[in-house]
Amino acid sequence: MRFKETELSGAWVIEPEPVEDERGFFERSWCAEEFAAHGLECRLVQCSASYNRNKGTLRGMHYQAEPHAEAKLVRVTRGAIYDVAIDLRPHSPTFKRWMAVELSLDNRKLLFLPEGLAHGFQTLADDTEVFYQMSAPYHPESARGVRWDDPAFAITWPSVERLIISERDRSFPDFQGGS
Repeated sequence: MRFKETELSGAWVIEPEPVEDERGFFERSWCAEEFAAHGLECRLVQCSASYNRNKGTLRGMHYQAEPHAEAKLVRVTRGAIYDVAIDLRPHSPTFKRWMAVELSLDNRKLLFLPEGLAHGFQTLADDTEVFYQMSAPYHPESARGVRWDDPAFAITWPSVERLIISERDRSFPDFQGGS
């Protein structure tokens, strides 16, 4: 696996290195030793998937508050997304900054997000499926979010004909500087 540090402290794009033959390929998408060698100590305890019927579906920006904060490893198993993370850690050198990367079935990239980052995405294709591995179980009482279009972050999203977003994600309050 090739690890590429992003502009957000602790967030990495990971590119698997497939071994191919006439049958297809085999690749690793998780290796505790390789992640640890890059300073990414993470015990994965839960996996989830998100299926999105339509291009232009936006989910986010979500995170879990302490004491149930979670790291995430995100991958697309069908379709493509514009994947976005925001650093919400007040003492981080990249606090309130955001980054984005395209994840797709074709490029096979993964995105590792440490605890304290909000995560969301916009689908770039119909019938897109996103697979998550998390370091903490889901705790509804710790579920939080910041608005996808909050001026505190000024995220640049891809232009789409029709944006599909839940009422919950539309109604997160403006960011106030804490979590």
